[in-house]
Amino acid sequence: MKASWNGKVIAESDQTLVIEGNHYFPPNSVNKEYLKASDTHTVCPWKGTASYYSIKVDGKTNPDAAWYYPEPKPAAFPIKGYLAFWKGVEVHH
Repeated sequence: MKASWNGKVIAESDQTLVIEGNHYFPPNSVNKEYLKASDTHTVCPWKGTASYYSIKVDGKTNPDAAWYYPEPKPAAFPIKGYLAFWKGVEVHH
């Protein structure tokens, strides 16, 4: 699977985990040069508190377009640190 935005591959892995229709990419499969930490947080009742990254590519920014669970609840522990994408980030084979 690949996650791409603005012509660049942000993440690529054949080891993604799918939860609620979202592909979560392992941390080591993500090009962190395109990520900028965000102050945004949201809470999922069963996964826990999510943290976000904005994606920056060639001078363009996609705010809060990636999220992850740094300390997920036990039911979601397999996705600890894995990143998922939305807001126009294309996830494809």
